[in-house]
Amino acid sequence: MTLLVSVFAALTCTAIWYKNAPKNEMKVGVLCWLFWGSSLMWFIDACFEYAELGAEYFTPAPVDMLNDFFLGMSVVALGMLIWLAILLVSDPKGALKSVLFQKK
Repeated sequence: MTLLVSVFAALTCTAIWYKNAPKNEMKVGVLCWLFWGSSLMWFIDACFEYAELGAEYFTPAPVDMLNDFFLGMSVVALGMLIWLAILLVSDPKGALKSVLFQKK
């Protein structure tokens, strides 16, 4: 389930990046790299878990599926937080700078 959540996030992010490809002011490419990296990580994890469990890998308990879904959503949230921090530090539109140095 974690693999599916991260792959769907990566696909969605990649579609958004591709739609706005010539201009990169919101740094969506960084978010794509984060989600594709996590998808690769979960794919490797799934391969090793399949090697360990065999066919039982495809019949998880509902509680395990729910836990994996929450873990996948946590990974997506962490990726969004990292992207937001990068976006705020780089401040591509100068919005944060104008708010912080606004004369009163």
